[in-house]
Amino acid sequence: MVALVRAAALTDFSEVMREVGGNPEDALRRAGLRPALVRERDQLLDATTTARLLEDSAQVTRCETLGLRMARARQLSNFGALSLLLQHQATLRIALQTLIAHVHLLNEALMIELEDAGDLVILREDFLSDSPHRQSIELAVGVLFRMCEALLLPGWRPQSVSFQHAAPQDLSVHRQHFRCPVNFNANLSGIVCRASDLDEPNPMADPVLARYAQTIVETSGPGRQASMAQQVRRAIYLTLPSGGATSKTVAQGLGLSTRTLQRELMAEATTFSDLLEDIRANLARRYVADPRYRIAQIAEMLGYGSHSTFTRWFTSTFGASPHVWRARAAGTQPAAISAPSAVP
Repeated sequence: MVALVRAAALTDFSEVMREVGGNPEDALRRAGLRPALVRERDQLLDATTTARLLEDSAQVTRCETLGLRMARARQLSNFGALSLLLQHQATLRIALQTLIAHVHLLNEALMIELEDAGDLVILREDFLSDSPHRQSIELAVGVLFRMCEALLLPGWRPQSVSFQHAAPQDLSVHRQHFRCPVNFNANLSGIVCRASDLDEPNPMADPVLARYAQTIVETSGPGRQASMAQQVRRAIYLTLPSGGATSKTVAQGLGLSTRTLQRELMAEATTFSDLLEDIRANLARRYVADPRYRIAQIAEMLGYGSHSTFTRWFTSTFGASPHVWRARAAGTQPAAISAPSAVP
């Protein structure tokens, strides 16, 4: 099933494109998107097409910060009907949990995880895609920052912001937007903040309006309900590194029995094994193509117990070992990486 995203994700695309010397109408047409259609915020677009639009536009304009520039003026209202529900939650933590539960209404390809780490909280974001998405992830993290800022105080600062990709040549846009340390080539993309910040009472919270907003979101929110396959895909993605991506643990996390999970996936013409294999293949292509990741590290990230097990699976799946596949992706000869000193 094609993942969809609200056209509101492209808010300020045209303005930023003109700001950096690009032609937004031409960019949209090249992507197969009608400019008039994109202006309808609740219109649903192909998430892959939208991500490719941002990457191609950044390349054409030579603007490495296109996505983050689009996030600068974002408001809660850009979330549509969901914005009212978020605005009236008792704390930022509950608002974030609410966002995670309904994120499929905004972007079916986006994944958000809230992880407690002692006195800190890690807000991790990523996309269930094997295609490049530097601009999309910077837009998503930038928008999440703006949401936290709107629900706390304008002077709020996270502890740090991280991105898995490399740093741009000019860091000024990142520094102006986040006003905190920004790390690149990190293990995850997201925001690290104090746990105490998330539990501060929200002065705008109104439980009556929250219940009203919940009804609106449930009955008239744009988009589709998250399918069981979508929920399982997100759960697999989150539990892969720990080796917990099994049908039993995923079913428990979703509050289901293993048999019920299997039955609901069968009703959607898929299985847990199919989803697990698909996600591993997508992520393997992304990680192996990126020379920053050692092959042993990739094996761990995909939940394999050993380097050799991962190598056998990858070779069987893609017809070449990870080292050879990486060399081909980089446009070099496999022999160039055959020496032990060159193997990641």
